[in-house]
Amino acid sequence: MTLQEQIESGLFHHRAGRLREAESVYRQILSQRPDCAEALHLLGVLSAQMGKRGEAVELIRRAVQLKPDFAEAQNDLGVVLKEIGQLDEAVTVGRRAIQIKPDYAQAHYNLGIALKELGRFEEAIASYRQAIRFKPDFANAYNNLGIALADTGHIDEAVASYRHAIRLQPNDAEMHYNLGNAFKANDQFDESIGCYRNAICLKSDHAQAFNNLGNVHDKKGQFDQSVAAYREAIRIKPDYAESHYNLGSAFLSIGKLEEAIAAFRRAIELRPNFAEACNNLANALRDAGLIEEAIASYRQAIRLKPDHAIAHSNLLFAMNYHSGNDARLIDGELRRWRVRFADPFGKSILPHANSRRVDRRLRIGYVSADFRNHPVGRFVLPLLRHHHHDAYEVICYSDVVKDDAITEKLRACADRYENIARLSDEQVAEKVREDKIDILVDLSGHTAGNRLLVFARKPAPVQISYLGYPGSTGLPVMDYRLTDALADPEDKMESPHDEKLLRLPVCNWCFGEPDDSPPVRALPAGAGGSVCFGSFNNFAKVSPDVLELWAGILKAMPSSRLMVKSRGLGEPSVRGRINRYFASRGIDAERLELRGHEPDVISHLEAYNCVDIALDTFPYHGTMTTCEALWMGVPVVTLAGSTHVSRVGVSLLRCAGLPELIAPSADEYVSIAIGLANDLPRLAELRSGLRRRMEADLLMDAPRFACDIEAAYRQAWRAWCLG
Repeated sequence: MTLQEQIESGLFHHRAGRLREAESVYRQILSQRPDCAEALHLLGVLSAQMGKRGEAVELIRRAVQLKPDFAEAQNDLGVVLKEIGQLDEAVTVGRRAIQIKPDYAQAHYNLGIALKELGRFEEAIASYRQAIRFKPDFANAYNNLGIALADTGHIDEAVASYRHAIRLQPNDAEMHYNLGNAFKANDQFDESIGCYRNAICLKSDHAQAFNNLGNVHDKKGQFDQSVAAYREAIRIKPDYAESHYNLGSAFLSIGKLEEAIAAFRRAIELRPNFAEACNNLANALRDAGLIEEAIASYRQAIRLKPDHAIAHSNLLFAMNYHSGNDARLIDGELRRWRVRFADPFGKSILPHANSRRVDRRLRIGYVSADFRNHPVGRFVLPLLRHHHHDAYEVICYSDVVKDDAITEKLRACADRYENIARLSDEQVAEKVREDKIDILVDLSGHTAGNRLLVFARKPAPVQISYLGYPGSTGLPVMDYRLTDALADPEDKMESPHDEKLLRLPVCNWCFGEPDDSPPVRALPAGAGGSVCFGSFNNFAKVSPDVLELWAGILKAMPSSRLMVKSRGLGEPSVRGRINRYFASRGIDAERLELRGHEPDVISHLEAYNCVDIALDTFPYHGTMTTCEALWMGVPVVTLAGSTHVSRVGVSLLRCAGLPELIAPSADEYVSIAIGLANDLPRLAELRSGLRRRMEADLLMDAPRFACDIEAAYRQAWRAWCLG
């Protein structure tokens, strides 16, 4: 048998998958001809297939040393070098193969793979294009070209490349999956769903396709479908930490806190360094009212990922709910946040070229992820409706992913409405500079979706924090915080992180009438029933100290009842915990009505018609909930504290003409609530007149409020102009 016949015999076994037989033939050749480059090359390729990559590199190197112009061996050497992580040499060897054989499509393709793994995307794209040029039906090259194009943000080109790959190879599940990813990145969700379903039809155990299908349904707000898809991904791959995390996020979105907590804990069990899962576990624990556990989980997320700005903001926000965290502790955490995230931008802030004319028309930019049916969106709407556009040009920078009716109303009030949801902080900051914004207003602080790192870059000469967050942002370049003299008294000791306080002359908030408000009905207790106390605040605000005082009120009035309505109370475990707490204080569960989240504003407001007296939370007061209660004729009892977060109720009730409902101490809080409950004529009078009073008083005087805000803006602008 000739040498060529021996090589063909080895290749026959090799191609048929009989690797041991092929190895035997190649080694027999080499025992007779140790310098046979072809046999060394083929044995090297076979060794790589068998997982012996070190041996493969040694064999193929010997082949190319014996035959330097052996393009196929150079190409395969590059492939094995890439597989063992020697990417730079893989690129060098790949280029050598192409130099020997310029039209070698497979070598161009493999070179592209190595370049992409090195992060040299543009060179990888060029290599894939060359592979296609020399082999126009090269489906895998089109697929990998699509991946590289998508990674560099060229989504439309990526889509075209994937489609070409699928035309050539229609039964490749991975190509349909990749096309789905490109459509998802382009927010073409329906097209993306179709692609993932195609991938699943071709490969029923494609866990990643199920997972990403769930992500798209989640983005569309189709949570039942997303949960089903994630569960299928987990059935296929039980240790798929990402899908457990995504399943938890879907449950969190629909308020199924028990399932969310379990899913996040499983994700962390599978991947102990999963910082994002620790952060979202903390969000679920917070919504369930387990603030101490939430704070511990946020801290764990930060330990795992020190640059996790979202987790650090969430921690700061959660600390405001905890009665044991005083201003000093929060200041210390703000300092750590500032050093980590804000200070690095300090040296790169550029001067502003805005005209320093004091009386010119100003460009005001509002930045928020809450231009929607959210307390921030609803509170800012009266202001935007009554801005004086002859003196102020209003630009909204919206991070809202899914618009709603409030979004459309806000859009109609702005001179310009820009969606920044897909822009990085750096891109947003550059846009603000290009737009020549004079005053940039942050409406988020350390709440979800904030863009504080845009403000850290100081893109506008004057920057103001307002509305969304009850305290300092900790940003040295946030010039002012809007407030009033009741929420932040003049004698308040300002922390070193405090922005300068711009105090409005009346109140820091303006309440707008909700659409289609239900009528105020008769006093529930007036029909001979027992007095019903109530709180509809976020359950994270219901601290142990709050529960203790509520229990004291119920014990002092044995015939009274308590209705608590909040998202967290949709969960049996949370309701059970609250029932057990009150039972331990001698209060029967039949006196408690614990309700979950109402799906719409009208149903939510209608529930106030079952409540006689609203009890505010502390240390974190209600804001929108207090206004809504008053609007529905329900007086609110609040406990005044020493910081902004615990003085919101003071400002709102004084503005509404109800200072007698502000308690200076816990004992007074109980006393005021009991006194009011024992005065049904007073309750009936308040119920029948509160809405009319609100419509006539300062809390709903939007034109006056807009003028006050604009005066504050002009004051801040004047200060900058004068240097």
